[in-house]
Amino acid sequence: MEKSTFDRLRLELSVRAKNGIDFITSATIVWLIIAYIWTLPYSAYDRSIFTFIAGSITIPLAFALSKVYKTHWKTPDNPLEPLGLWLNFAQMFYFPFLIFILLTQPEYFVMTYAIITGAHFFPYAWYYKSAPYAIMAGIISVGAMVLGIFFSPEEMYLLPLVMAAALAVLAIFLWMAYLKNIRELQQML
Repeated sequence: MEKSTFDRLRLELSVRAKNGIDFITSATIVWLIIAYIWTLPYSAYDRSIFTFIAGSITIPLAFALSKVYKTHWKTPDNPLEPLGLWLNFAQMFYFPFLIFILLTQPEYFVMTYAIITGAHFFPYAWYYKSAPYAIMAGIISVGAMVLGIFFSPEEMYLLPLVMAAALAVLAIFLWMAYLKNIRELQQML
């Protein structure tokens, strides 16, 4: 396959899915919920379990937001389309580490969850031909670690607030990248 054809297929995914902005908006809302969870007077272990539960609404919420944003989750005529699902499933292989943290140091669960969330964005920079994913993958992953080191367990609710803010910034930059990719795709056609 020629590079220009490959790039066109990636741009098509970016434009049809609007760079996954429905997922990023959903994640922003979920991380705000997680911030609230970490203010509750429960043990770190219990808050971690509630965090896991809150995370489970990301996909249904993203689906609802896809109707608002008019994004397309499927592009059946694009041979790269299945790769998006595989990239998302890749984060599941980080979960044993997350479970280990839950069982041994639950006060760092939210930090670990943020690192995993941020890190899993990196391949989407290539997939959607959108650099903001790569930049924010590094900022979120390293930033979450630094904040996790400096925040006391009582201040850990601030980390998901920062995460939600980072995701909101990512959404803005992904929208700008989406508009750029529309123009680039139109020039190719």
